[in-house]
Amino acid sequence: MPVLMNGFVLAALAALVFSYTVTALARAFNVRSLQNGLPPEFAGVYNPADYANSQAYVRAGAGLATLEESVGLLLTAGFILAGGFGWLDAWTRGLGYSELPTGLVFVAALALAQAVFGLPFEVWNTFVLEARFGFNTTTARVFVTDRLKGLALGVVLGGPLLAAVLFAFERLGPWAWLAAWGTVTAFTVAMLVLAPVWILPLFNTFRPLDDGPLRSAIEAYACSQGFGLSGIFVMDGSKRSTKANAFFTGLGKRKRISLYDTLINKLNTEELVAVLAHEVGHSKKHHLVKGLALAVAKTGALLYVLQLFLDSAVFQHGFGVGVPSVHAGLMLFGLVYQPVALGLSVLANGFSRRWEFEADAHGAAGPGGPQAMVDALKALSVANLSNLTPHPLMVWLNYSHPPVLERIRALNRRTS
Repeated sequence: MPVLMNGFVLAALAALVFSYTVTALARAFNVRSLQNGLPPEFAGVYNPADYANSQAYVRAGAGLATLEESVGLLLTAGFILAGGFGWLDAWTRGLGYSELPTGLVFVAALALAQAVFGLPFEVWNTFVLEARFGFNTTTARVFVTDRLKGLALGVVLGGPLLAAVLFAFERLGPWAWLAAWGTVTAFTVAMLVLAPVWILPLFNTFRPLDDGPLRSAIEAYACSQGFGLSGIFVMDGSKRSTKANAFFTGLGKRKRISLYDTLINKLNTEELVAVLAHEVGHSKKHHLVKGLALAVAKTGALLYVLQLFLDSAVFQHGFGVGVPSVHAGLMLFGLVYQPVALGLSVLANGFSRRWEFEADAHGAAGPGGPQAMVDALKALSVANLSNLTPHPLMVWLNYSHPPVLERIRALNRRTS
């Protein structure tokens, strides 16, 4: 069937253009907001050459992202207008499988096409842009094996989950969205428990932190907070990048902290304990549970609205799909849904930024006080060439953490 320029197709194209325009404007404003003058909080910490380098890094990243999104928009719009969805649906049905396997092949083909499209940009970002600014340590072998492992996990984990969702919408009638919601929620919770033990070690090596002053300081602080740790690990982050980070994983009493080896090399013991105190703050304030609850609620709303869309055959016919199906409706709904997804992301990021301030406040009450937290933030900002003056629109749309200057100023107010 040819594409029919009905309201659904126009809405999908408008949604794509709207999302592209908003993110492109935010990126352009972000580049324009770069300031030559070094903020006084970083005097003596960020030397002028490194600060100029951080701004060049922001510009280079923005240029690559804009190019990728522009090409992606043109290809997606072209695919829609050329009847690509109808052609792909006809091709997958021609394989002779039943409805569920046909749906899996349909979605897999689109996912593979998207991965192939993004691969050149990933290669350029890793081996050219990140290397130019001294971050990349990824070898070609690690890059390739990472993608192959990701593909395998997508098949082993994502395949059954997708099959369960498709089955629910194909067979369970008006209760399909509830069944799919329960399935996705159970999968999400299972991944929170299993990922630290079974999935993350497929990509990185985690070794217990050696005995010494740092381990003793971390254990002493955790004990003082009544915070149980199932392990303190060092992750070989330097395998891919010189950037530094730390994170908690697990639920309940199975919480473990992982420190990048690059982080240990950049911060002193007092600063590292401050980073731990920040992460403990997230746990004490139940931010993980709150974030999970928000994600679950968002998923439920999404699946409910998806079911309403799947009831419209006209919606799919407009894109040239001759035989309406759950799998085609799912992919097409993703196009129209983009502005809503953007709005929900803004909401989630707003909560996340507020929670970061709360975690910072908890970190400021740690053994090193607010100054240790400030020093850690400054050191990480310099090491990662962070943008110190992001535009408010960029922050609003994309930042899950407040800009570092806002965090430092909030911490400094605690010392005044």
